[in-house]
Amino acid sequence: MVYEGRTGNSRPIHLDGDSTAGPSPMEALLMSLGGCMGIDIQAILEKGRIPIETLEVSMEGDRAGSLPKRFTAVRMTVRIQGPQEGDLPKVERAVQLSRDKYCSVFHSLQPDLDVDIQIELA
Repeated sequence: MVYEGRTGNSRPIHLDGDSTAGPSPMEALLMSLGGCMGIDIQAILEKGRIPIETLEVSMEGDRAGSLPKRFTAVRMTVRIQGPQEGDLPKVERAVQLSRDKYCSVFHSLQPDLDVDIQIELA
């Protein structure tokens, strides 16, 4: 059960129900959410002249026990190297703006999805 997807001239990605040839569709959804928010956060911080050496987004999700086995909760950790302790309010604001205004993946999910986001300055 492996499917190949592509857009325009992009390289193909493989979605695999067994997570062998690529991520499962649900894993890809988590990766899409993390990628969307990571891109937003980086763009917002760069516009605010906050230095970023590395930005990593880790995702975990809880799924319902019965069909449809949708995500009921998501935990996200945003690990950023570069900003100083004094920059933390700006980092928190960037995360909030991504979640509340900019991330189209987040806003495409069910409104009752519980998303917990932790920020770690490295």
